[in-house]
Amino acid sequence: MTSVLVSAKGQVVLPAELRRRLGLNPGARLEVTEESDGLRLRVQRPVPSADVESLAGMVTAPSRGKPRKLSEFDPASLTARKRP
Repeated sequence: MTSVLVSAKGQVVLPAELRRRLGLNPGARLEVTEESDGLRLRVQRPVPSADVESLAGMVTAPSRGKPRKLSEFDPASLTARKRP
């Protein structure tokens, strides 16, 4: 367990090895939560925002046979299905 010192300005310096392992670069944000037995620090990772248009085509349905044209579609055939 590593202990750190709080400066007169209230700053805490995290050990370099820990910063490297967690990918903490200058400007990284930490969430500080007070708990009954002390403090908890959690790294706040930014969530990249994406618009709906950029998600188009990410998921494709598996092909089930030969593609059909709309002109080949017969709505009456749906009601004439045989029931088991």
